Amino acid sequence: MRSFVRRLTAAAVSLLCTGTVLTPPRASAAEAACQDLNIPVSLVDVPLLGLKDQTMYGRLCVPPGGSRTLQLLVPGGTYSSAYYDPPGLPDTRSFRKAVNNAGYATLAVDRVGSGRSSKPLSELLTATAQANVVHHAIQAMRTGAVGPRFEKIVLVGHSLGSATAIIESATFRDVDGVVVTGFTHHVAPLTVMPTLAALSPAALDPKESKVVGLDAGYLTTLQGMRYAAFHSPGPYDQQTIDADEATKDLIAPGEIIDAVLIGLVLPYSRRINAPVLLAMGEKDNVFCGPLATDCSTAETLRQSETASYAPEAHLRTFVVPDYGHSINFAPNAPLLHTAVTTWTNEMIGH
Repeated sequence: MRSFVRRLTAAAVSLLCTGTVLTPPRASAAEAACQDLNIPVSLVDVPLLGLKDQTMYGRLCVPPGGSRTLQLLVPGGTYSSAYYDPPGLPDTRSFRKAVNNAGYATLAVDRVGSGRSSKPLSELLTATAQANVVHHAIQAMRTGAVGPRFEKIVLVGHSLGSATAIIESATFRDVDGVVVTGFTHHVAPLTVMPTLAALSPAALDPKESKVVGLDAGYLTTLQGMRYAAFHSPGPYDQQTIDADEATKDLIAPGEIIDAVLIGLVLPYSRRINAPVLLAMGEKDNVFCGPLATDCSTAETLRQSETASYAPEAHLRTFVVPDYGHSINFAPNAPLLHTAVTTWTNEMIGH
């Protein structure tokens, strides 16, 4: 307990260095009301003849009393919407519940090609196509086409989902804020290999090979590779790894290619004109370390990334201590949740 308090204090000091004051999220006396949505979308910006031929699944959860602000949550590659509310783990690992308890609605989606969303030909899937899909989902949530109507939308991404969020918000400029997690503008060449080596054809996986409609291009992670790929060198917890393995999902190679070209090389993120919060694991093996991004503190992260964002982004940064890439699974994930809800309170509002 004392160790947790010390880490919470350190995180508060870290956020103060970037101009944000930590305040506890609002408590909720009742559970959020949740419903499943199937949103008509398209992989192209302007669908042919106006037809949206794909479906994006999302789990919409609205806190008691409602909310004018929605956080749209986009998971990373080989993850589904379960990343934001992992089944079988304590509520402290639920990003969704923390945001709902702070008074905000959430829509956790499955990227097209994963989860309960459409499974088109894998060759059609790119990070840009996913950005078009998310754009259509944002339009639907702003107009109330598939459920409640929201006045403000914060786009939240993790890893590949963050690349999608960057491309979407930089292209369409239709959101009020962006939360980027598990993604910077420098890949860690010395430590990224376990993550890349973990990928294998989904057709060879006992679980994913049972998904109907997959072609040979879809990938997932090899069995037993989740810790090395996404959590190392954070503490190993068997319950956490089992939950991650049980909910692993799919990715298409094309999503990685233009995520790197557009998200990392250009950097396209300088077109974002909404406030941005960037959160990373201190020991993220995909993006942090020597020859990559300095994620040792919020301030070093800000210094490493500030040139990749325009002044209009008012870039804020946060670091989850002692964990790897998939920070919502960290034992100290509540630090991340508090950082996001506090930033949303200050920059966006209810």
